[in-house]
Amino acid sequence: MKTMKLIFAAALVIVATSCRDKASEKKIAELESRLAQMEAGKTTTPAPTATSAATEAAPAAEEKPEGPLPTMEFNTTDHDFGTVDEGKKVSFTYKVKNTGQAPLIIQNAQPSCGCTVPDWTKAPIPVGGEGFVKAEFDTNGKQGINNKTITVTANTWPKTTLLKFKAMVTPKPDGANGPSVK
Repeated sequence: MKTMKLIFAAALVIVATSCRDKASEKKIAELESRLAQMEAGKTTTPAPTATSAATEAAPAAEEKPEGPLPTMEFNTTDHDFGTVDEGKKVSFTYKVKNTGQAPLIIQNAQPSCGCTVPDWTKAPIPVGGEGFVKAEFDTNGKQGINNKTITVTANTWPKTTLLKFKAMVTPKPDGANGPSVK
């Protein structure tokens, strides 16, 4: 029971910092899985050893698939929202063109933080066709400089493309820093 509480406490600490680190998100999922196994009364897996940790850190390199492949060509992979007032939701649509030799299928768009909600073209994009990946950023509680990413996974080579955006979020007026200006 003490071990379960310790794992749960560790998971909470990681959750508090997970918005900044994708590796932390993976660790949270592992800890939640262990906790669920413990709560269900199942046997737990032993803690990872140095050898298994090294194996996880260096996954086998994937090979380029044979045959014609699609190619994602974005109009831009970086966007600057500039200065934004805290509490606003801003969005940007990255346009993508399939310049390859096969239909493009965007399988996922994973944000680096829960404050970003992605959307993307779900239907296959034909050769020469265009699609999109949209990023909606919720600035609530995100004062200061923000640099975020969206990892787009598709049937391309390489499989992932990193989209980036940044914003300078000015804090909501709270009376301590003067009256609000409208």
